[in-house]
Amino acid sequence: MILNFKRQKTKTATESATLPEVNFSDWGDVRTLHLGTPWIQGSMLIDAPFDIELEYVQRMMAWLLFVELDTVAQRKAMQLGLGAATCTKFCYKKLRMHTTAIEINSQVVSACRLWFKLPPDEARLQVVVADAALEIKKPKWQGQIDALQVDLYDQEAAAPVLDSSEFYADCKQLLTDDGIMTVNLFGRSSSFQSTVDKITGVFGADAVWAFKATREGNTIVLAQSTGTPVKREALQARAIEIESKYGLPASKWLRVFKSIK
Repeated sequence: MILNFKRQKTKTATESATLPEVNFSDWGDVRTLHLGTPWIQGSMLIDAPFDIELEYVQRMMAWLLFVELDTVAQRKAMQLGLGAATCTKFCYKKLRMHTTAIEINSQVVSACRLWFKLPPDEARLQVVVADAALEIKKPKWQGQIDALQVDLYDQEAAAPVLDSSEFYADCKQLLTDDGIMTVNLFGRSSSFQSTVDKITGVFGADAVWAFKATREGNTIVLAQSTGTPVKREALQARAIEIESKYGLPASKWLRVFKSIK
């Protein structure tokens, strides 16, 4: 679907010429973010800006199935790739977590603050303008993150921008002992099995789970820092709790979500 963009843009004086311009479009009650192309980089319900509208983004929260929900507010979340700030806003506002996002394009950060209700930085929220591949190597982040959400795509959405074994090893170094990474896989050039093999090589087959693809073609892969066996009954009970507390369709997740082992 080709969208009719509102040609409102934001750009800093020092923005690299290699980064795409950012714009958005409104379609009914949904606002979508674009990087100069029709590809949707994120969305927001205009009347419920802190909810999660897209199915695949809801599934990025599947790490909640593996933690005690009464500990969530004491945990730390990090997003690699801000998009429309959906994961960042949900973790910060709804889950009450200490939340950090790393985004290479300062235009995206400005757009999220102007058009997508991203709150300003404060003690519990930080947006870092940096190359995620370099930023996550810094010692200050390592072993600190309980929920890592990776959604790194350029304006063409052809394949993940970062998708190497070295990158996933760096991601694992960010995680606490019971930390979890979720990754969005989508694109015309991406190879699901190749990426899963890289993630499995780093995390181990007993630590990796995957959803079936959404109708739009997004597949969410989940990797535990430490592979811990989980009974299906326990996941079902947690799913009901997630639905009640956060309004996410967690019971539905379990019908399309399984360990790859």
